[in-house]
Amino acid sequence: MTELSTPLLQVRGLTRHFPVRSGVLLRTSGQVHAADDVSFDLNVGETLGLVGESGCGKSTVGKTLLRLYEPTSGAVLFEGRDIASMNKAELRRMRRNVQIILQDPFESLNARHTIGKILEEPFIIHRLGSTAERRRRVAGLLEKVGLEAATANRFPHEFSGGQRQRIGIARAIALEPKLIVCDEAVSALDVSIQSQVINLLLELQREMNLALLFIAHDLAVVKHVSDHIAVMYLGEIIETATATEIYRSPRHPYTQALLSAIPVPDPGAGRERIVLEGDVPSPIEPPGGCRFHTRCRYAQEDCRQLKPALKPVHSGASVACHHWQSLG
Repeated sequence: MTELSTPLLQVRGLTRHFPVRSGVLLRTSGQVHAADDVSFDLNVGETLGLVGESGCGKSTVGKTLLRLYEPTSGAVLFEGRDIASMNKAELRRMRRNVQIILQDPFESLNARHTIGKILEEPFIIHRLGSTAERRRRVAGLLEKVGLEAATANRFPHEFSGGQRQRIGIARAIALEPKLIVCDEAVSALDVSIQSQVINLLLELQREMNLALLFIAHDLAVVKHVSDHIAVMYLGEIIETATATEIYRSPRHPYTQALLSAIPVPDPGAGRERIVLEGDVPSPIEPPGGCRFHTRCRYAQEDCRQLKPALKPVHSGASVACHHWQSLG
């Protein structure tokens, strides 16, 4: 994989809060802390897996990277340029290089349009090619993702879920981007179809030298596709490391609990199942100190009072826990 002195994507202190409105006048009564002080890098040709429970802020981070949500604070630099400072024309050019694959392949496709029209739309928006050239490129895209060119005249409801996600992938790669955000791209698919779609993504990544931000809650899938992994809890990144290291020796107690929940194919294999007690706190009023302390079996008084910083453990790995070195 290609290594650059400057990462393709740099996220620094990214924060996104959503206002909570109430009353007849819909005054702001609070804030949903969807993402707080999120930072990471992503190089050309690499995959970063962003994992955590549902509602932890993973998808919010992905959509804020594309400015589908405006960041509350922080910076997102793509090829060294902050996307928050881009005007409309600059943002359109940037989006040729940054695309997204959404979770629901049916909801993300216009049911009134044929597949050919859906795949032709990116070329029309960016004024690329003649009508004949666009149709040739649409046929090529369909064949690249394993569908026949003749299916361009069919509508989304005529395809299976796996086929619709292949169409979503074809749309995402149409403009030959450098980065694709995969927002739970396989979680709505059957397990057998998941593997086919993941293999297609990995094949396209090798062919096009794509960087992938792979957002998911299935840790077994994330291990298979990722070079590095960042674990989120209640809007914050609490651990990062290479995929191999985070599965071999997780440091944060939340990461340990997540990994203990992965099914083991050997019924006779013994492994401690870490069951987290209590519910995830409200993102409107997250706990003080370490946000995980309300469910952590190792929590001490300083965990309740002091917020742990995400500190480097060594090159390429970091953890936000006061006591990770003493955990069993």
